Amino acid sequence: MGKNSKKPSSSARGKRGGGSSGRGRGQGARIHSDARPDSAVDGAAENDNDNSETEDSQPAQVKIAVPVAMWDFDHCDPRRCSGKKLSRLGLIKELKVGSRFRGVVVSPKGTQVISPADRDIISAGGLAVVECSWARLDDVPFNKIASPHERLLPYLLATNPTNYGKPWRLNCVEALAAAFYIAGFDAYAERLLSGFGWGGAFWQVNRTFLEKYQTCTSSEDVERMQQQIMDELERNWEESRREKERAPGEEDDLLVPNPNHRPPESDSEEDDDDSEEDEVSDEVEDGISGRLDSLTVHSSS
Repeated sequence: MGKNSKKPSSSARGKRGGGSSGRGRGQGARIHSDARPDSAVDGAAENDNDNSETEDSQPAQVKIAVPVAMWDFDHCDPRRCSGKKLSRLGLIKELKVGSRFRGVVVSPKGTQVISPADRDIISAGGLAVVECSWARLDDVPFNKIASPHERLLPYLLATNPTNYGKPWRLNCVEALAAAFYIAGFDAYAERLLSGFGWGGAFWQVNRTFLEKYQTCTSSEDVERMQQQIMDELERNWEESRREKERAPGEEDDLLVPNPNHRPPESDSEEDDDDSEEDEVSDEVEDGISGRLDSLTVHSSS
């Protein structure tokens, strides 16, 4: 053994069980330990094992090793703003307007689509986003947001509660997660989305799109893939529309009359019979009254 490989001393052995006063060094400690029920020792050992197994079973949270930042213009409700929630969770840093960011910035004013080729830039400088309202883009001073690597996002569907199912309308955390996914940082994307109850839906809904974008090698490839995806969606929509035109009544199954509110056929027939009988009886009465009138006239004459 080396110099640092000494056997544990008796004092170290005494501290190993929890360091209580009844488990100190010397013979007195051994006398007390003999009188102690075995179940106390066994129970403590089992609890220690259970705790260690529980700790081992819980996966450690991924630490995002690159800067994540945002320019926040306070357009959104603080209670519903995903960017502010990321800030409360300590997962994002707020930037001042005019400050420069060396990494990739997801911005609607970008001229290039993000791609796996941006992985090295994100690794070196991080990822940032412009936190603003889609309805107030004209109010954002994009000229004061300085970055040499502004990027657009390709076609994706929002899964946040405000714009669920709408293309392009991603919020702050969805935009960051999308950029991380496309650049190959899946674990970072999942770490950001894990702070939101609906976060898992983003990958489930957009998985097909994201996996296709991940196969690209450049921004131009992502743009071509995006066009293929949109063309396919258009064809599927046209085919669905033609099928509805060929069978126009099938989609109205929920609009058929409620049979519980429809009058029985027998009742309608009886009503018709009753109306016919009323007409016949009226004619008979008219005929009888006419004959009586004629008889009255003849008798008087």
